[in-house]
Amino acid sequence: MSDTDIEIPVVDSFADNNGEEVQENLFSVKVGFAQSMLVSGGQVIVEVTNAEEAKIAEESGAACCVVHQERRMPDLSIVRKIKRAVSIPVMVRIRVGHFVEAWILEAAGVDYIDESELMGYAANETYISKQYFRVPFACTCKNLKQALARIKEGAAIIWIQGDQEGSLLNETVDNVKSIMQTTSNLKNCNQDEVSTFAKEMDASDELVREIREMGKLPVVQIAMGGIETPADAALMMHLGCDGVCIRSEIFEFEHAYSWNPSKRIRAMVKAVEHYDNPRVLAECSNTEEDDDTEDLV
Repeated sequence: MSDTDIEIPVVDSFADNNGEEVQENLFSVKVGFAQSMLVSGGQVIVEVTNAEEAKIAEESGAACCVVHQERRMPDLSIVRKIKRAVSIPVMVRIRVGHFVEAWILEAAGVDYIDESELMGYAANETYISKQYFRVPFACTCKNLKQALARIKEGAAIIWIQGDQEGSLLNETVDNVKSIMQTTSNLKNCNQDEVSTFAKEMDASDELVREIREMGKLPVVQIAMGGIETPADAALMMHLGCDGVCIRSEIFEFEHAYSWNPSKRIRAMVKAVEHYDNPRVLAECSNTEEDDDTEDLV
């Protein structure tokens, strides 16, 4: 175990002679759940703070909602109201390293847990050993080394973001490009180069070999930060992301461009689905209530 992990008691299902194999199989199942969530939904995850926003997200085609509250885990009463209000998967944010918050949410039956830097740290940048939980975890990263560390701990979903507040699109784009290009370039490396790279990244040879074979990280990759328009969302898909996350500010904006959260989310869901079709993207970018529908070309 690395010095960035918090050791927690092993649950009964792992306490056998094949515990390591069980954990490996469970990790594959977790990643599969995350992938199927995006496939069955709209590849757009929306950050929400209450049941009303969660309903809007679901009705607008979101694949999942992330329940967020500043600086601590949301009260379970809020989580339960949201779970009763929607049928899409519900993810809940916790502080980094706070495995008791994770225990509570797993017991409460949430679909995913987001161990998020946006919530702050409970244990001085020490992360949870996520392989001991049945619930899939999401974690943020800004570079490949951070992503590999979170995968090593058991994260099935990686948020690729820019600055910690996640507000600058250019930083998110730069970090997505860097991770995608580096993982793709591994396909051209021989075994010695793979081993050297693994040591530099403090990752296992096995994980890096898997990345080389796939040409990408073996988890779900979601872009988060500065994604405010359908064009922004489509850009992230072009760069190789599996989906995008829309921050809760979309429910707060009141200027004409995005005053209607439902219409804005619908447009972004459609843009993600048709990210390589300029005509559809043009339609998605025409969201003013009083605008005509005349073709732009």
